[in-house]
Amino acid sequence: MRLLALILALFLLCGPALAGVEDKVAAAAPSGVVLVLDEKGKELVAQNAGRSFVPASVAKLVTAWLAMEVLGGDYRFKTSFYLDRNRVLYVRGGGDPFLVSEELALLAPELLAVTGKAPFVGLVLDASYYPASLRIPGIEDTGEAYDALNAALAVNFNTIHAVRKGNTVNSAEEQTPITPLAVSQFRARGPKGRGRISLAQEDPSVGVRYAGELLAAFIERAGGSVEGDTSTGSVPADLQPVHVHEQSRPLSEILTQLLLGSNNYIANQIFLEIGAHRLGGPVSLEKSQQIAREILAAHGITEGIELKEGSGISPDNRFSPQSLARVLQQFAPHADLLPKTRAGSRYKTGTIPGVKTLAGYVNTSKHGLVPFVISLPGNTGKTRFRLLRTLELGL
Repeated sequence: MRLLALILALFLLCGPALAGVEDKVAAAAPSGVVLVLDEKGKELVAQNAGRSFVPASVAKLVTAWLAMEVLGGDYRFKTSFYLDRNRVLYVRGGGDPFLVSEELALLAPELLAVTGKAPFVGLVLDASYYPASLRIPGIEDTGEAYDALNAALAVNFNTIHAVRKGNTVNSAEEQTPITPLAVSQFRARGPKGRGRISLAQEDPSVGVRYAGELLAAFIERAGGSVEGDTSTGSVPADLQPVHVHEQSRPLSEILTQLLLGSNNYIANQIFLEIGAHRLGGPVSLEKSQQIAREILAAHGITEGIELKEGSGISPDNRFSPQSLARVLQQFAPHADLLPKTRAGSRYKTGTIPGVKTLAGYVNTSKHGLVPFVISLPGNTGKTRFRLLRTLELGL
């Protein structure tokens, strides 16, 4: 009898509290999707939870989970270098999403330590790991940095950050030398003043050639030189690598940057590697989608996650709240990769026209960190965080 009375008392205490939270959620966003699960996977709050939604950038949570499942947190992207008997340097891109100027500053001295500082008489860039025809759904042919083309060999997220004054173009980054191609691209497509542009999508080789120019600039800084032509092509079959550069950042660190900065280019470089790592190169969306389905099914999630690409930029991605919450349950050991609120909740935002999403782990007093999903229509970005705060205070 005492146990029954205790259970009844707890029900009377918790019931009104949960009802109060749901009432506040409904008042703030009656048409919004809100789902919160407890530590056992039972629903704490469920509003419009039967509706599927466009996830926008919360799709990156699924990409991050798949990457940890397939690649692991210690995984490092690689770029390979080959040298023929005439000192022609070949570079084979491996899809490194963080081949930025700071990384090239590390890479160039390592390369010259192996090859010596005698001039290279040519530079050949091999980007064949990514098919030239590859296009990501939702990525448009614009100059916007978030529309950067994914590529096997690209630097600084396949973008140029520069400053234009009149006809003069200078680098906007102390760590990045300006190159002739960067100047011509920014003159043609960049804004007046400071800005970041993606490299031209109508010709994917532009980004590859820019990578070669910037690499050559860093080789020169390190005491070497490239005196011959720079071209695109394939590594001869009889050559073996003289140096393989491993990205200085492990995947876990790259994911932390991804989930904070929400870079679409990084997300899809990682998503494409998931498929190629399991099924072999070259990369393809179809390979990664196949592996995603297999991993989801292995965790009992056979429907409710339709992933067209890995960043969330495509409006054709569709999630159900329950399926995303189940992914979040699996990703929970890696929750510390996510940004957090002052109250300790972990979250990822998503924003495309007409859609505002928020998902992650709400920090509750009664249940600890538990999965939550919020999707709102229209231009209601601030409302997402008001709802999250309501959940923090009420649960």
